[in-house]
Amino acid sequence: MKYLGWILFILFATVIGFYPALYWTTDMHAGFLSTKPESLLRNNFWHSAFYTHLTFGGLSLLTGWSQFSEWMRRKNIGFHRWLGKLYVLSVFVSGLAALYIAFYATGGLISSLGFGGLAIAWLSATFLAYQNIRRRNIENHHAWMIRSYALTFAAVTLRLWIPLFQILAPFDFVTSYKIIAWLCWIPNLVIAEWIINVRSIGASNRDIIN
Repeated sequence: MKYLGWILFILFATVIGFYPALYWTTDMHAGFLSTKPESLLRNNFWHSAFYTHLTFGGLSLLTGWSQFSEWMRRKNIGFHRWLGKLYVLSVFVSGLAALYIAFYATGGLISSLGFGGLAIAWLSATFLAYQNIRRRNIENHHAWMIRSYALTFAAVTLRLWIPLFQILAPFDFVTSYKIIAWLCWIPNLVIAEWIINVRSIGASNRDIIN
């Protein structure tokens, strides 16, 4: 089960990580962009921020999962650190763009607050992960990286919740999207805290045994 979980984790991160490529290679205006007003689509600054968020968000998904691989860290610590720096840079670029485009989220204020909160939490968790590794505080670094990537993974859970709501929920798209703006990331943080607590208990038990 552990290996199956890892395979699914990497598979989802990879598939959604490459998802922004569709926006660069095909016409996506019939999909999500169709929910945006034409005046916004003609706004060059919003357009640039949207594509920046997508591109660097995808890159953060593709680079972030490797930071949790102990095998990769042991095999090549230099490559691990390089990917870590690329991940942090990607999050900061994507997160700042996300904070801007959150003001124009489909669904109005409720969606804007949800996605804006996600962007702030994402930037904050990643900054604290980076700050702690700079201070050589490894345990805190690991904990904040788990929180950071749980928020990065909102890109995956967002795309899982949307079709589920369309199939199962008795709401229109806009109402569903207001809920998903919060649902795509808050449960992720709850799971992250559970993982951190399990790791902490495991480390304490090992210390007692030793």
